[in-house]
Parts: sequence; structure tokens; C-alpha cells
Amino acid sequence: MQIFLIRHGESLANCARQKAEAEHSPTIDFDGREQDVLLTERGKLQAEKAGEFFANQSNKPNIIFSSPYMRTRETTEILINSANFKHTQLVYDERLRERELGIFDGLTKLGAMQKYPAECTKREHYGKFYYRPVGGENWADVALRVRSFWQDLRQDFTDENIIIVTHEVVIRVFRYVLENLTEAEILAIDKSCDVENGAITSYKFENGKVVLELDNFLPK
Repeated sequence: MQIFLIRHGESLANCARQKAEAEHSPTIDFDGREQDVLLTERGKLQAEKAGEFFANQSNKPNIIFSSPYMRTRETTEILINSANFKHTQLVYDERLRERELGIFDGLTKLGAMQKYPAECTKREHYGKFYYRPVGGENWADVALRVRSFWQDLRQDFTDENIIIVTHEVVIRVFRYVLENLTEAEILAIDKSCDVENGAITSYKFENGKVVLELDNFLPK
């Protein structure tokens, strides 16, 4: 069994957030639902590069699981075409969706501090792994989704090579679950770098052990 975790390509919301943070704006200038965000042209190219990576692999994945959000769906469709996958099964699974931000949705860090100072103080106290924003999820909530999904994979797909197209926090939490990390260990990894759009993290399973092969690898 081999698993490849891929973050979706750069999205319009990624760019809008970066612009808002750079301009010290309290809000992110982006309309529409989180679920409907599309890829940028750069994001589409990143998805193509990921597909080219798999086109050159001798051991092809048998099945692809994707978050149902539009940016992951787009990434998956482009990847399939670029890799020339013809018989690979595709399944959309809502457990792979991005962490829900609740009251912080659409706000920059500055905006969150201005609008919800008491909640931000609580977030600093409890830490990002366990703090749950009103109406949203913490990382532990995402871990429950990931553990449920992982249990199904182990039960039904033990002999398969699998691609999972998902989001940044979900990939971090997969590492937390698969490598049996502590809160401090996964947050140190998260602090060290971002998961790049279009990057690949992969694991193989040998003699009952999980082995990290690729870590945040960005195909060129």
C-alpha cells in the first residue's frame, strides 16, 4: 500500500488572502462560498505538474479520493488528464474537506483580532490544535474525520495505491495520525513551513510500519 497526499493547486482565495494580509486588511476580498473557490492559472499548472509526476511512475495508483470542494475537484480532474489515468477510480469524500473556520471565515489575522479579541485570546491560550472557533473546527475535530477515513482505507483498500487530493490542514493531520505524532511535534512541523499548493507527501507501508517517502515535494 502506498498513499500520496496532494494539496490542491493555488486558488483564487489563496491569492485574495495573501493580498489582504500584505495590505493589512481586516477582511479578505472574496465573494462566494468556501466550497466553490476555483483554481488560478498557476494552480492549474501545479495540478498538471502533479499529474506529470504520476505519469512517470511505474506503479500507478488504483484509486483517487478527493475533497468535494471545487478547488480540489479541479485539481483532481486536471491531474487525471495530465497523468493519462484511464481506469483509476475517483471518489469524493466530505471527510477530506478543509477545516471549517466558523466566525473567523473571511477574516485576516488582523481582522480576527479586531472583531473577536476575546476569542483570539482564547486561541492563544489553548493553542491552534485544540482551540475551536465558534461555528468551526479545531485540528482535533479534523483528526476525527481523518481517523474515520483512514480506518476505511485500512479495511477496504489495503492492497491499493492511493492518491488523496485535499487541503493543507488535512494533510498536516494525516501526518499527525499516520506518524503517531504529539500535538507539539505536528505544530512544530506546521510552524516550519507551509504545505505548498500542488505539493506531494507520500507514505509506503513495510512490515506493518508507516514510512514517510516524500515530504511537501513540489514537482517541477
